Parts: sequence; C-alpha cells; structure tokens
Amino acid sequence: MSDNHRRYSAIKAGMLQFFEKAPTGRQAQYLKVLIAMVSGLVGARNAQLSAIASKVPSQAKRESQIKQFSRLIQNERVDHASFFAPFARALLASLAHITVVLAIDGSTVGQGCMALMVNVVYQGRALPLGYLVVRGKKGHLKEQCHLELIKQVQPLIPTHTKVVLVGDGEFDGQLFLSQLQGYGWHYVCRTAKNSWVWLGDVRTSFGGLALIPGSLVEINDTVFTKAEYGLITALGWWQKGYDEPIYLLTNFELGNEALWYYRQRFRIETFFSDSKSRGFRLERSHLSEPDRLGRLLLVACLAYLWLVYLGTVSIVEGWDKIIHRTDRCDLSLFSLGLALLDHFVNLSMPIPVAFIPFSLELI
Repeated sequence: MSDNHRRYSAIKAGMLQFFEKAPTGRQAQYLKVLIAMVSGLVGARNAQLSAIASKVPSQAKRESQIKQFSRLIQNERVDHASFFAPFARALLASLAHITVVLAIDGSTVGQGCMALMVNVVYQGRALPLGYLVVRGKKGHLKEQCHLELIKQVQPLIPTHTKVVLVGDGEFDGQLFLSQLQGYGWHYVCRTAKNSWVWLGDVRTSFGGLALIPGSLVEINDTVFTKAEYGLITALGWWQKGYDEPIYLLTNFELGNEALWYYRQRFRIETFFSDSKSRGFRLERSHLSEPDRLGRLLLVACLAYLWLVYLGTVSIVEGWDKIIHRTDRCDLSLFSLGLALLDHFVNLSMPIPVAFIPFSLELI
C-alpha cells in the first residue's frame, strides 16, 4: 500500500467517527472528496489544488481529480455547519470543565482576501472553531463580519461553559462587545489610543492616560466612545521592554485578571504561521473568491487539528526525543505532528488519527 493510500485510509476512518449517522447520498460524496483533500493537503503541504491532487491515491486522471476538488470548493452545501461543526463541538465538549478562552483575529489568504478566525486557546495552542473569509485588508473589516463569525461559534459552546474572548484593536466595536455581553461571556479587547474614555465627568482619550513603562492604569465602571458604551473596565498597560503602551477594554472587574487572559491572544498567530508559511501556504493560493477560500480553509482546519493531535502524541509517547532533539524542543505541536507523520510513514507504522489533542497537563 502506498504512503498516500495509507494516509488517506487512516484519515477516512478517523473522520467518519465524528458523524452520528453514517453519511449517505450527496453528503457521503462530498465527505469522500473532503477526506481526499485533507489527506492530499497534508501530503503536499501546499494549498494549490494541483499539489493536493498529486498526493491523493486515485486511478482518475490528475485533471479529473483537480476538477473534482474545484467542484467541491464551489459547492454551497459544503459548509461549516455540516462538515466542521461536528469536530468543533467534540473539541469544545472535551474542554467544558475549564474556562474556554477564545482568540479572534484575521490574516490574509489567497488573493486579496482575509480569513477571520475564532480559535480556542488550550495549553499553549490555538485550535480552530470558526472561520469567515471576506475580501478586504486587515484592520478594515466591517463590524458585521465580526458579528457573523461570533454567531457561527456561539452555538457550538456547551451550556454553562465559562467563556473569555480576547482580540486586538479591530474588535472593539460596540455592537460586537454588546453581543459578547449578551452571551454572558467575558472579553478583553484592545482599542486605539484615540478612543474616548470617561474619568468621572471628564472625557479623555486613552492616549491621555499617564503611563510609564511597567505601569497599569485601571478605570472601573466607566464608559467609552462618544456613544458612552459601558459599563466597562478601561486599562492602560505599558509592559516593561516595550516601546509604547496598549489600551484594553474588558468586562472583568480586575485589571490583572484581564491581562492574564489577554496575553493568550498571541497563540492564534502561531496558528496562522503554521497553516501558512510553515505548513499549507494558504497565502499563496490562487483563489480570490471568499466562499471558495472558505471551503479550502475548512480543509486546512481539519488537517491542522489532526496534526496538532499528532504533535501531542509525539510528546505523550516520547516520540519527540526520536524525531527531534533530546535536550529541548523548539517545534510547535503542528510541526512535531508533521515530523511524527513522516516518521510513521517511513517506517510503515500505523498512522493514528484523531482531532482532539491529548492533554499535556500531567507531563
């Protein structure tokens, strides 16, 4: 059995377990192609459809395989709710006993498009839950896009789960924050220094707060912007070693608690670098239509979850000492997963497939 066939067979068996009822009819056909794309993407480590097709075990002609993939990413029935939500729900169900930290951010993909993502941060890694691809540039997306994405993710969260969402300065819109408040979530989002905040009866800009390196200014039970949205806690934080302060909005009462959660936002940047330059090169895709890129991103998110799972396998079972350095590990779980997959394939060993990473808390 070829390496491509072994990888495909393993992924097929693993993915089918996440559907309560065995897919039939059209859904079964779509899922078969989706499985092939996940396998091909991992094998090729390149998001071009031709590269993906080159790593799929099929007797069909290469061009026929590419056309099949092209039809899938144009198919409106292949969506987040039908083909990614089952994996996201299972992941969140495994985390329902802890406070779930969500990170929202965007990054360029394809030609002239932005992928807006919500990932769950867990044990130092950011795992995808929801996505939205739109035409635009970072920092210039409409607040409606933020609302649409968060409404995609909210139904996936188990009842009574405590949630904290962290985001950068693009996600300080009043409607967005109000929506989070309505869900009963906590949030910590960055804002601009020229945003208005009220000190009692006096209105000032965040940039007008007296800050020195190493200081934290905390304003409780205040409102911000000319529309006087609140009540919120406003924070000005100048971390030592940085050239300038940052300004945050939160519905936490304690500033230091908000900062603890906000520091975890940067984990999502590792997801983008793994799925782009270090992994699948999504930024080099020739696609320019947002919906098609969204379906390609669906494939990449499934592949990412699997490879992070393999990364945790490498640590839990001690493979990291064989496939990497024995004195230290400077690879992400994603990169460890790729290395472990290569190791298993090279030695004709069984390929484990799952989409919920092992816990590393006890290691």
